[in-house]
Amino acid sequence: MSFKTSDNPRHTNSWYAATANDKRVRPALQEDLETDVCIIGAGFTGISAAIELSERGYRVVVLEAERIGYGASGRNGGQIVNGYSRDLQTIASRYGQEKAVALGAMSLEGGEIIRSRVSTYNIDCDLIPGGFFAAFTAKQIREMEAHKRHWEQHGHGGLEMVSKQEVSRYVQTDRYAGGMIDRLGGHIHPLNLVVGEAAAAEGLGARIFEGSRAVALEDGERPIVRTEEGSVRSAYVLVCGNAYLSPLLPEIHGRMMPVSSQVMATEPLEEGLVQSLLPANYCVEDANYILDYYRRTADNRLLYGGGIGYGGHDPKDLTSVIRPNMLKTFPQLKDVRIDYAWSGNFALTLTRIPHMGRLSDKVYFSHGDSGHGVTTTHLLGKILGEAVAGHAERFDIWASLPNLPFPGGKTFRVPLTVLGAWWYGLRDRLGL
Repeated sequence: MSFKTSDNPRHTNSWYAATANDKRVRPALQEDLETDVCIIGAGFTGISAAIELSERGYRVVVLEAERIGYGASGRNGGQIVNGYSRDLQTIASRYGQEKAVALGAMSLEGGEIIRSRVSTYNIDCDLIPGGFFAAFTAKQIREMEAHKRHWEQHGHGGLEMVSKQEVSRYVQTDRYAGGMIDRLGGHIHPLNLVVGEAAAAEGLGARIFEGSRAVALEDGERPIVRTEEGSVRSAYVLVCGNAYLSPLLPEIHGRMMPVSSQVMATEPLEEGLVQSLLPANYCVEDANYILDYYRRTADNRLLYGGGIGYGGHDPKDLTSVIRPNMLKTFPQLKDVRIDYAWSGNFALTLTRIPHMGRLSDKVYFSHGDSGHGVTTTHLLGKILGEAVAGHAERFDIWASLPNLPFPGGKTFRVPLTVLGAWWYGLRDRLGL
């Protein structure tokens, strides 16, 4: 099967790259610079930190190995999902109620940051409110009800349970037993969001260099980050490479695993058809361990994602898993053409909780959002900026959470994780 290609250099051939508002290529770093903060990585985390610091008056340089939004920030499903990859009950049982309360207080902030920056900087990224979590079984509905009660204890009032009879208000399919809506969720064109945020950072004085991979980091009172053709000396370095971070820093690289997910976009559908499939124009995510997610696009395509590849490995046929699932949900699309198909890696931690901390007094890092990155990266990027500015209270809460290396090291981390995923996938299929 052949797919359309984009004219956006060094980006994956995604619908996002093809429809990006800004396709200009920034120059590579070819000089030696002095600045206040050097950020490695121009995805959501790095750009969020750049905006926070630039708004505070810091001089910021961002180094990106490829293009702004090249990694998961510009390839994901485009869904604003509040919270973290592990629920607040799990966080409380692992780390104590005090940590759960602290993280709960921050759990809606990522979405708020996105909406605020879209408004403040007039970013055109097709922001649409509303998300629907779809349940296949009565067990998943009970879990959502418990989830809703716990969220409401932390101030989230935008949740509402949906009965089987009401599902058709949000998605026209007979697959689901019910679900839950989140009025504080939503969806966006993620590449246009991150490129728009990058332009906002530049408007505040930040400098962003593409094609500028960090090849060395020399720690010290004023650390130096070196690229192939230049260097940046700064008071602080923020490492925000996530799943696409090279093994430059093994002390953090070994504590995350790249995991791929596949996404595809149909040809433009008749407006009446796409409206009948998703009447409320909410994005949808199901409740399975290996989940599907989908939404409408601004040009009336259905964007459908799912599948998983531990270690960042992709199937030979990118649509082999997700197209059959799309047809289970919407059999009326059996003759619809798939125009774009792509994959992207996100960074998974063993705990499924983001990994944040210090490599030294001057070098901070954040990665491992474990599949909930659109909102969490915006929050943690802001918190990185706060820490540099001397307000590290929230940073220290995240940095205090234990993070462990994957058992088996590089050799066995993938097969062991696959075994665990097989077990949970089996439970989904059996309705356990």
